[in-house]
Amino acid sequence: MQVNLHETWHIGPVEIPSRLVLAPMAGVSVQAFRRQGRRFGAGLVCSEMVSCAGLQHGNERTLGYLRIAADERPLAVQIFGSDPRVMAEAAAMVEEAGADIVDINFGCPVKKVTKTGAGATLLDEPDRACRVVEAVASAVSVPVTVKLRRGLENGSRACLSVAPRLVDAGAASLTLHPRSAKQMYTGAADHALTGELVSLVDVPVVASGDITSRARAQAVLATTGAAAVMVGRAAQGNPWALQEILEGDGVEPSREEVVAELVLFMHETVRELGEHRATGFLKKFYGWYLGRGRFPRAFKAELTQLPTIAEVEARLFAAVPGARFPLARLEEELPESDEVLLDLPISIYGGG
Repeated sequence: MQVNLHETWHIGPVEIPSRLVLAPMAGVSVQAFRRQGRRFGAGLVCSEMVSCAGLQHGNERTLGYLRIAADERPLAVQIFGSDPRVMAEAAAMVEEAGADIVDINFGCPVKKVTKTGAGATLLDEPDRACRVVEAVASAVSVPVTVKLRRGLENGSRACLSVAPRLVDAGAASLTLHPRSAKQMYTGAADHALTGELVSLVDVPVVASGDITSRARAQAVLATTGAAAVMVGRAAQGNPWALQEILEGDGVEPSREEVVAELVLFMHETVRELGEHRATGFLKKFYGWYLGRGRFPRAFKAELTQLPTIAEVEARLFAAVPGARFPLARLEEELPESDEVLLDLPISIYGGG
């Protein structure tokens, strides 16, 4: 059964132009990443986790700043925390900044988040989780969504008992990553559980986990009845994965196209984060873009040792001089992003 991935769907009044969602990923989902995802066909893009405490206190130790540009919308901004009142205040700030959707993280398995009582921990505290959703939904007029895991322990089915209550509390959509918090990213995502969740709630469900190809996306949508699929790690340094999932075009990009997209990403990241932060932040992206057999491993390692972004760019153009032409075209086509609607410190990851 072929599923139309270009089909429009809705979260409340927000129209999503494709059934492909780009996941919120800590230390990855900066504005440059989100804008790129929209260019390659993601119908909805998401910010990385924003600490509600960071928004409330303007914590100077945090390094990241949330920016919203017109060409990345519709945009979901994801917040995390465990105090309903503080979460509600953060959500109101996010709405005022121009976010189309406020997403609540009940799925993060990382210890520095769960030890604060946030993230996946809230699946074991359903009453508090419902109070958080109710408080956030009461504080904003935009749709509120929730991203969750199956539960804390392997084999847990906690999501199935908590999810309907979250909808009753005001969640307009749910995203399920059907791994346990204990699994992190090991093993396989159990999308049979996603299908069970779809049958239990009357709001759109987004299927997250192991969506790495068009065939996999088609199979998960067809078997679960989910409204959309969420792509995460497969798109890191590889926006062509989004295109392949949407269009079925599995043609590997040329070396010129790869370098052009990487250099554009570098330029946009420097504009967003500044030269100092971007220098460290970008190192992991060199391997992601140039991997998958596209460039020798030694070349990727060489780039990470160069002290400045300018030197990295010069080395890339020395290796692939023809990349200047697709880069010029990309930069000409890219809309200007001069609208900064929110400029506040964000997550403990700080975008880097």
